Amino acid sequence: MEPKENQLGNVVPASSGGTGPVPRGTVPTIHYTLSYGLQNPEKGPRGAIVLLHDLPGGAFTWTDVVQRAGVSGRAVYAFDLLGYGQSDRPWPSDTSIWGHADNLSYAFQRLGLDDIVLVGFGLGGAVAQVLATRLYRQEIGKLMLVSSYGYQYAFAPNWPLPEMEKRQDPDAPLHTPNDQMMADLRATLPLAAANATYLAGSKLEAYVAEWNSTLGKNLLFQHIRLMNPMYMNSVSSNLRRLEIPVLLAWGEADHITPPELGRRMQREIPGARLEIIKGAGHLVLDEAPEEIGRLIAEFSNTPGAGR
Repeated sequence: MEPKENQLGNVVPASSGGTGPVPRGTVPTIHYTLSYGLQNPEKGPRGAIVLLHDLPGGAFTWTDVVQRAGVSGRAVYAFDLLGYGQSDRPWPSDTSIWGHADNLSYAFQRLGLDDIVLVGFGLGGAVAQVLATRLYRQEIGKLMLVSSYGYQYAFAPNWPLPEMEKRQDPDAPLHTPNDQMMADLRATLPLAAANATYLAGSKLEAYVAEWNSTLGKNLLFQHIRLMNPMYMNSVSSNLRRLEIPVLLAWGEADHITPPELGRRMQREIPGARLEIIKGAGHLVLDEAPEEIGRLIAEFSNTPGAGR
């Protein structure tokens, strides 16, 4: 369904099907179109909860969480980042954390998102830091980072593929057959959970299916190549300047984005609160959706010094 615009120039969500929360809508950015799932649209864009996913997921990874967070009585937007899910999948393109944030800032403006509760998981947490400290700072009322990358730590050494540093070679896709990449993904992704059975069967296939093509492979390697520690550290160095409520949530057994990252953020961000999710690894959205949903809902509805 083609996006439509109202008299204010904001995109009206389309009631189409697809993976993740429904209805789904699309919104144009400066060059591309992003897709998002939407719950409680009648609550309006002001004060909405906005969810940003990790690599190599998509908006669908929030589905179980959204069912819990929706009780907050706010609209909930779960975006497919550029190159993921039902959003445009341009290759080549800038899918660094700065590129994602730039696209999202245009999308947020078109949707009229203001005084939002921005929630970023993993790579999405890194993108959320760019938005909260630089590109959409005035319109974010609260920030929640879930097992986020930070500082000079921009990717895990062996996840979602083994030997990640080698995968950043621009020629790496040429030397990696599709079937080998898919086998690596299927073997490596479940290791991010405290209990690998949380990511198996159809759930695992949801994570890997969109990369199973030549375009998918090139996009995945593009995402990995642009996970640059300099880009990450340039943002995290400004976290101490945040003046909004900040909640940090980390899996107790997360070895992909270690809890020490969250502890450092708690020390450096004024007034930040850290919640450790017991028994969970990095895939906390799959392992503990009730707990993450509860934290989002409570954080959203707790009075705080928003914009």
